[in-house]
Amino acid sequence: MKINGRHYRTIWLNPDGRSVEVIDQSKLPHSFETQTLSSFGDAVEAIKNMIVRGAPLIGVTGAYGLALAVADDPADNAIEAAYAELLGSRPTAVNLRWALDRLRDRLFSTPPPMRRTLAYSEAAAIADDDIQACHAIGEYGAALISAAAPRCPDRPVNILTHCNAGWLAAVDWGTALAPIYKAARAGVAVHVWVDETRPRNQGASLTAFELLGEAIPHTIIADNTGGHLMQHGLVDLCIVGSDRTTRAGDVCNKIGTYLKALAAHDNSVPFYVALPSSTIDWRISDGLREIRIEERDQSEVTHICGRTERGETARVRLTPHGSPARNFGFDVTPARLVSALITERGACAANEAALQSLFPNLANSA
Repeated sequence: MKINGRHYRTIWLNPDGRSVEVIDQSKLPHSFETQTLSSFGDAVEAIKNMIVRGAPLIGVTGAYGLALAVADDPADNAIEAAYAELLGSRPTAVNLRWALDRLRDRLFSTPPPMRRTLAYSEAAAIADDDIQACHAIGEYGAALISAAAPRCPDRPVNILTHCNAGWLAAVDWGTALAPIYKAARAGVAVHVWVDETRPRNQGASLTAFELLGEAIPHTIIADNTGGHLMQHGLVDLCIVGSDRTTRAGDVCNKIGTYLKALAAHDNSVPFYVALPSSTIDWRISDGLREIRIEERDQSEVTHICGRTERGETARVRLTPHGSPARNFGFDVTPARLVSALITERGACAANEAALQSLFPNLANSA
């Protein structure tokens, strides 16, 4: 995707062949800045502090973080220590474990003197694979949007999304937004309802930033508005991303997703979830009982960042001093509320049999 006419990935290797550059998403949409990850510790902090975020990008950043650790020390015990710390940096998104496992397995089958080169080449391959997967998700998802277009002859297809599952959440293209980009570029008229997505406002800041850059019509709405829009026929379909999907089709995504799925179900609005296969956790089937939900610092709820009329970025308190807050990062949407899962191998029903039919090699190896 492009910013000011220049193509960017969200993460790339610097010319020094060691450090990694990332877009600092904590600064968007008011300031576009990048940050250099020069050490394994930098990668851990970037993931923890949501300088990078989104399940696919977290996985790729984890892989490069492990490569940075290998550059310092290629010994088995050093790799295991770095693996454990990276894995604990964000506990919910399964892409992180998937990427770290993929890289660690390759490293342990390689002599230590060759591990540095392998680590960087494998991290780059994981990044490239993510782009290809998101590209394919976009194609399959765009077909669903195109199929809805004839039912909207005099207006655009109205799509509701939650949080940010665009190219900023991946390496390029994204998951939930990739079908929208593909459909728009194919000439389908679309309009996107953008949930603000409290408490960190990834919709209002990141999704809106992306859609504005692509000149795609959109409207930012408060998180509680989606149900009202659906009741009045103003949403034709919903597309969201996923941080972890069970083999039975339960979807763990940004907090608030479950409420949108309930509203969609009650109003017969299709509710699609776009995800690469790296987001499927084949080890578990019951999302409510088996997925650990990350709980983040309460300050994300009690405070908010924005730009003042003077053009300064400021952080202000929203709540009374002394009032406690809880900040659950994700919720689980049961498979019964999901119309289809959109993957790099096509769209399928949200159940174990359908997922196994698309990914028999992955299901059997879990």
